[in-house]
Amino acid sequence: MYALENVLRPYAWGSPTAIADLLGRRPSGGPEAELWIGAHPDSPSVALTAAAGGAGRHTPEADDGGRLALDALIARDPEHCLGSASVAEFGPRLPFLLKVLAAETPLSLQVHPTAAQAREGFAREEAAGVDHAAPDRNYKDAFHKPEMILALTPFEALCGFRPAAASRAVFEHLAACFDLAGLELPPLVPQLLTDLAQPDESAALRAAFERLITGGAEVSDATALIVSALVSGAPQGQHEAALTTAVDLNDRYPGDPGVLISLLLNRISLDPGQAVYLPAGNVHAYLHGLGIEVMASSDNVLRGGLTPKFVDVPELLKTVAFEAVAVPMLPAQTTMLGQELFRPPFREFQLQRVELAPGAEPVPLAQSGAAVLIVVGGSVRLDSPKGELRLDRGASAFLPAAEAPVNVHAVSGADAPALAFAVTTALEA
Repeated sequence: MYALENVLRPYAWGSPTAIADLLGRRPSGGPEAELWIGAHPDSPSVALTAAAGGAGRHTPEADDGGRLALDALIARDPEHCLGSASVAEFGPRLPFLLKVLAAETPLSLQVHPTAAQAREGFAREEAAGVDHAAPDRNYKDAFHKPEMILALTPFEALCGFRPAAASRAVFEHLAACFDLAGLELPPLVPQLLTDLAQPDESAALRAAFERLITGGAEVSDATALIVSALVSGAPQGQHEAALTTAVDLNDRYPGDPGVLISLLLNRISLDPGQAVYLPAGNVHAYLHGLGIEVMASSDNVLRGGLTPKFVDVPELLKTVAFEAVAVPMLPAQTTMLGQELFRPPFREFQLQRVELAPGAEPVPLAQSGAAVLIVVGGSVRLDSPKGELRLDRGASAFLPAAEAPVNVHAVSGADAPALAFAVTTALEA
């Protein structure tokens, strides 16, 4: 078992305090958006391989000074670290990435490709010689990026298309507000109403989304008029959450197409402990909150607005799944062993939540291949046939496949419950 040091991403949308408060340390003084725990080559965790780092560790083949990037550690012995089943299915790489995510302000509107789209897009951009650091590069790797988010605080998000009829009702409400106020209705609104009235729902959603993402100045001007009417007191009625969100988004990204695109999407509020999963093609944006995010280890993102970054409209339109979806909630499952698991329909990962009162019986870790674990409350002790490792609040660890089985204990004498989250593959689920 290896204790880890992890990379903190200071994106501008990050909270200055949420991650620090969760992990029990001082804030850095700037935005803290994502803590990456894994072996993604862009920001791999560092494994502490010296004796002080833990027990039961695989002996490195060469002197590494007691510190080694996790992707390099795995590359030394993939079978030991990942297990033969994981290597056979995903190759000699850790197939998942765990993040602690803290959104103070909205993230970009985005979508992730399917596995086939990622392979094709990456090969195409490689053949074209597009630099990996180029701002117009879409595919950073050849892998898909399904993901899930578990809320630790109240968490706000946009997630997938709602039925076309529901979006049409919002724009009908806006049209009625303009009529009531004696204002001239922007031509874009009746055009969207026509789009959303198409009998084929997929075609209706595509038409409305494409009109907004390609509309340029017409969309920007209409957005300004709609937001002005809402700010001036136009009644919001049953659409208050969606329309208030649109106003807030416009404050940050005036005239951006994502402002009105948000009205096509499910507006969700998660309570702490609730989770959703996001398959390929799902248009989404996290708005505010602290959560545990888990994903396949990839950095492929196609953006659709609410960002100053590159938006490749043709590639985006090939990637979006134009279908109305119910909010993809992910309830916890409790096993006969007392394991609380969140199992999305992806083989790359599953998430385990471990909460132990002082003196409680240990809980076995659900481990299929490698695992990573972070402690966000109290202290835990991990034990396996090969050794043990204590982790206090804020600490994390990498658990090689060869280390299993691992049990999680609350540290004796602690005055607070232990709370930890662990990720492994779903190959045995």
